[in-house]
This record gives sequence, C-alpha cells and structure tokens, in this order.
Amino acid sequence: MAQTIADKFLKDSLEKSFDLKHRQIINTGIDKYNTAFEKGKSKFFDLENSKLKANLIKWKAIENLDKYLLDFESNFTANGGKVIWANDVKEAQEEIWRIMEYHNAQSVIKSKSMATEEIHLNDFLEKKGIETVESDLGEYIIQQLGHKPYHFVTPAMHLSLEDIAKVYHEKFDMSLESSAEELTMKTREIMREKYTSADIGISGTNFLVADTGSIAITENEGNARLTTTFPKVHIAVVGIEKVLPSINDLDLFWPLLASHGTGQNLTVYNTLLSGPKKGTERDGPEEMYVILLDNGRTNVLEQKDQRQGLYCIRCGACLNVCPIYQNIGGHTYETTYQGPIGSLISPHLNGMKEFKHLSYASSLCGKCTEVCPVGIDIQKMLLLNRRDSVQEGLAAPMEVRGWKMFTWAIQKRKWIDFFGGKMKNFFVRNFFKKAWGDQRELPKIADKSFAQQWKEKQKHEK
Repeated sequence: MAQTIADKFLKDSLEKSFDLKHRQIINTGIDKYNTAFEKGKSKFFDLENSKLKANLIKWKAIENLDKYLLDFESNFTANGGKVIWANDVKEAQEEIWRIMEYHNAQSVIKSKSMATEEIHLNDFLEKKGIETVESDLGEYIIQQLGHKPYHFVTPAMHLSLEDIAKVYHEKFDMSLESSAEELTMKTREIMREKYTSADIGISGTNFLVADTGSIAITENEGNARLTTTFPKVHIAVVGIEKVLPSINDLDLFWPLLASHGTGQNLTVYNTLLSGPKKGTERDGPEEMYVILLDNGRTNVLEQKDQRQGLYCIRCGACLNVCPIYQNIGGHTYETTYQGPIGSLISPHLNGMKEFKHLSYASSLCGKCTEVCPVGIDIQKMLLLNRRDSVQEGLAAPMEVRGWKMFTWAIQKRKWIDFFGGKMKNFFVRNFFKKAWGDQRELPKIADKSFAQQWKEKQKHEK
C-alpha cells in the first residue's frame, strides 16, 4: 500500500521529536525569538486593543474582498502597472512564463516570497532552463541545499552555524570556521552581481493597499528593494487575502507584523511600490506586474466559520509558541504554510482528504490564538476542520466503527458495567495504539465504574 501524506507525517514527526540536535537548534532559535518578542510587544500602549482593531480591519477586508481587490486593480493600473489574476498554480506559472518570454528573459533574482514557494516557481523555472537566485540570506542558504523553507520568517531556522559553514565550504570553498558575518559578506558579494544582471525581479508582498494601488513590502536586509529596483521588469506574486482597505492601516499592521515576527518595533526597510517608474524617476522597473493568486483561497472564503484564516499576516508567531511545531519542525508538515495557521488553511488550500490530519496535529492549548496579532481563533478553527472532515465522510472506517460501538454501548449501562477495568484498559490501549502512537499513554480506567461503586456504597450503608 502506498504511503499517504498522513502516514509520512506521523513517521517524520516521530523521527524529529527524538532528534536531539534538531530540538536544540530549534529551541535556541525560539528562545531568542521569545526574548525579542516580549520586548517588542511591550512597546504597544494597548496591545489587545491593537489586535482587536487589526481583526476588525481584516474582517472588513475579507468580507468585502471583491470590492477591495477591484479597487487595488483600478488604482494600480492607473499608475501604469499590470494586474493578472491567477486561479491556481498552473495559471500563475504560465502567466509568469508569458511575461518572461515576452521580455526574452534568461535570469531571475527573487526576494523572499511564500506565494512563489506555493506555486513552486523555482522548480518550474529551472525546468525551463532559467537561472533563479534567492536574494534573502536564509532563502539563499536553503536554496543551496535544495530545502524548502522551514518557517515563514526564518526559512533556515533548522540549520546551525556549523551546518551553514559546511554548505559554504562545499559550494564556495570557504573555511569551516567561518563566522556568521563572513558568511553573510560572501552572500552579499555574490548577490551584488546578480541584482545588476538579472532580467527580471520577482518578489512577494506583505500587503496590498487598495486605496492607493500599492504593494507594501517589509524586510530587514534590503534585498527586496534591490530585487524590485535594478531589473527592468518586476513581478510581484501575492495571495488575494493580503489586501488592506487603506494606506492608513499600515501604521497598525507594519508594527504588528514586526513585533510578532521578529520582536522589532519596525523592520529596517518598509517599502510602498505603486507601479513602474515614471519619466522623472531615476530608478525602478520599466514594467511592473502584480499576479493576484487564488489557489484555493476562495475555498477558505467559502467557509463561513474558517474564513478568518484569511486574516493571517504571516508573522509566524503561532509557529513559535506551538508545542507541536517546536517538536516536529517545519518540514514535517509537507506544506508551504506550517504550524497552527498552516494546519488551519492547508486542508482548504490543498484538499481536506489529503491534509485533514494536520487539524488533529494540535494540543489545542490555545497559545496560537493568544499570540495571533489579528485575533484568529485558531484552535476553534482546527476543531471546525475536524468536524468538516467527519461530515465529509473522511474519517477512517475503523474510527467510525469504534465510535458507533462506543455510542451504542455508552447508552446501555449494563454493557458499560459488563466488562471490568482490566478489559476496558486492554481494549482502549490496543484500539488507540496506532492512532495515538507508541509514545502516548491514555489515562487508566478505574477497575469499577462509578455506577458500580455507588451501588456498592449504597448497599454497604444499608
């Protein structure tokens, strides 16, 4: 029998949970984040009120998504830009390829973008014979290894300094004792030539601003500014849920994203791009395209309860506090979006049948909801995903039979009391062993039921 995605998830989770080196690296990274985050969020006068306001703005944007996307398109095209709507991965890839063919492009420089990861752009362009270089430091490192991003914000979180030094030693003949600064400077040296020679720059977008027709990009390295400035053509790939009604909303969302993403008051570079350069401007692309990507987002929008998953601003805070993510890491999810928010939206983006197991990969501790800067009730949404998977008939046959048997038995006291505690424990332990895993132990059932103990007590008192 072929291994399912769910089976692979369980297998990889078991391996990663007991990989002590992996756990040490992740814990070190998350400990640093926690310290920075505590400092960053303290700068808000009233953080809870800020989160409530952000939630209401995103509610307004998502409930009126059709209006705000059309406003963005109208204002962006008025500034000379071009908007392309892509329903799925194939359409997005084809549209990008049409642009590249039109401009006879042979090379691409990319800044960090989860949307381009979602459409597997690097693999697609590689098959077309196009050189594509990631300009974000973390993305560039994992590109050398052929890895997918491990985390929204820190894609190379799973690698130690020694791991990275080894990569640069093999690829660029650098010393295995190279410092982080030396590795960074080497990357900078490589990138400088790529920025000026690339035919096309491709970026993601943190926010779409409807009333000005702008894309908003926030970053710390400056690579996105160089990627969107030097090449003659700039393509931005962005999910349709990233829209904000007004440019005034950025004074809330930029600090929320920075504080919850990296613990900063504000990231180093915050850029608004509203189209190609004008005649009086000295830099910028001659042509600019924005590809609005659906790829299952309207499936989430269709869910009356779970559509709040579209409020996500990809800060990664829920990943950092999640005990599941901290143990199994990012690659185990086998999705573009990991952690609690990935477990919420991935079944709708990629198929409930294949990815329903992610909604069960949660302790429901509520830390993800507590930390979310836009107030997504993530653990409740995960429960609703579980409900939907059952209602769609996707539960395992053995599980369905088991619950039917339990429902029948629990309504008949004589059958509940017919078996003693030892028999019940044996049945429960073996029935749930495969589903719950070898490392998990269910609470022990009492030797006698409460009803039996009560009857005995009453008899003894008489």
